[in-house]
This record gives sequence, C-alpha cells and structure tokens, in this order.
Amino acid sequence: MSPSAERDGTRALAQIQGIAHGVGAHKGWGMAVNVYSTSITQETMSRHDIIAWVNDIVSLNYTKVEQLCSGAAYCQFMDMLFPGCISLKKVKFQAKLEHEYIHNFKLLQASFKRMNVDKVIPVEKLVKGRFQDNLDFIQWFKKFYDANYDGKEYDPVEARQGQDAIPPPDPGEQIFNLPKKSHHANSPTAGAAKSSPASKPGSTPSRPSSAKRASSSGSASKSDKDLETQVLQLNEQVHSLKLALEGVEKERDFYFGKLREIELLCQEQGQESDSLVQRLMEVLYASDEHMHELPSERMTRLTRTPCPSDY
Repeated sequence: MSPSAERDGTRALAQIQGIAHGVGAHKGWGMAVNVYSTSITQETMSRHDIIAWVNDIVSLNYTKVEQLCSGAAYCQFMDMLFPGCISLKKVKFQAKLEHEYIHNFKLLQASFKRMNVDKVIPVEKLVKGRFQDNLDFIQWFKKFYDANYDGKEYDPVEARQGQDAIPPPDPGEQIFNLPKKSHHANSPTAGAAKSSPASKPGSTPSRPSSAKRASSSGSASKSDKDLETQVLQLNEQVHSLKLALEGVEKERDFYFGKLREIELLCQEQGQESDSLVQRLMEVLYASDEHMHELPSERMTRLTRTPCPSDY
C-alpha cells in the first residue's frame, strides 16, 4: 500500500470512529478534516490521560489541564498536523500572562483559518485557566488530532528550535502570608541554654535580671505588632490590586468582544477583493511585531502592503 493510500485509510478510519462516537467529520480538498461533537455522551479521556497524551506527543511537562490555557501546546499540534500553517518562532512557549496567552490563541486562530477549520475557539474562556473550559476544548482537539494525523514522524523539541516549553503557572498557587517566627527559637532562655557553658560544681549560675527579661519581652511584643501591621498593609495592597485587575479584565473583555464582532462581520462578507475587509483582517491578525508602530507608520504599511491571500 502506498503512503498516500495508507494516509487516506487512516483518515477514513478516524471519520468512521468519529461517527460511531457521535462525531461528524468532513474533509475539504487539501485542508483539515473538520470534527463536530454531536453528543454529550461520546467517549472522552480522563484528565490524567489527556495530559499524559499531550506531554507524550509534544514533549511538554504539564501537570494540569488548566495549564493548556497558554495555547502553546495547540500551536505545536497544528505545526505537527499541518507543517507550515503556523510559525513556531512567534509562539510564546514561556507565556505566563494572559495577554501572552491571547497572542498564542491569535496564532492558533489564524492557522485554523488557513486550514479551513470551522471550530470556534472560545479564547476569552480558555485564557482564564478554568478547568472545565480547557478540558472541553482539549477533548475536542484530541478527536480533531485523530482525524487528521497521518502518522509521520515529528520531533517537537527540534521544531521549537531550542525554545524552552515552560508550563504556565497555576493560578492560585501564590499565598500572601508571612511565615510565623518561632518564639521559642528567639526567646532569651533558649539562647542562654544553647550558649551558656556547663556550670562548675559549687558555682552559682548567673540569672538574667528582671529588667533584662522585661526588655526582651517588650521588644518581642513590639516585633509581633510590627509584623501584624505589615501583614495588614500587604493584604490591603493585594485587595486593591485584585480590584484593579478585575476592572482591567472587564475592560479587556469588552473590547475583545467588539473586535470579535468585527472579525465575524469581515468573515461574513466573503469578498476577497474588498481592500477594506482585507486591511481590517490584517489588523485583527497582526502579531506583536507591529504593536509598537506609530499610527502614521501603521497607515503607511497598510496602504502599501497587500493583505496575505490566506487570510
């Protein structure tokens, strides 16, 4: 059997398996096999199995489903399934912040569009790092992978060209508490017990005066109060930062929704010859390399540079 016939047989088998599990699939010429979930009772992998599968295929070290929120793993999967549909040099494999996650998902959206993948990526949900949203998406992507993988060999580490794929931090792991000091370790009696030499027979051991004991207890009490004040101040700062972050996230979600509406309107037009639509799509899918342009420079680039045909 020729390699092309074997590849077609593998994809046909994936489609048959998808229909048996309540999943529909169709393939465009030279494009991806689209997979649609039609039943909530279809077979799925456990959270542990799905993470083990991701780590095995693309050589990552993820420990939780939530860490897929960075989008980096999906970008590498697309490079594996459809070489050349995405530039791994632009993928932020060490992404730790939400705007970096969004950058990766923008690249993923562009690769989906190039390969005519109909799946809508719920970016605003995935980047929040919630378990269920990320589990649902990776379960779908596993079926998409099975329907499109042709069995060719792939070295994920070499494909990343030396980029370290560090798992994103797990939200909620940081605890804003100061360690409590042991009063016994800092007490004057403990220090005296450790440092004082053994008393000789017949000699009278020296005892700290009452004034020294009062001074030591007073300084310890003052130190405790200072620590309590510091903890209260830090907690107030954390609370203020959380409120500010919530406000920024709401504003971000608002403008992201507006951009998403513009994107859908541009896609509905379907007029490849419309220069305005092409320029709007170029702005929507622009990468970080154009973020620091002056408005005049951006206008010059948009008027002189044609939009890529694969948008």
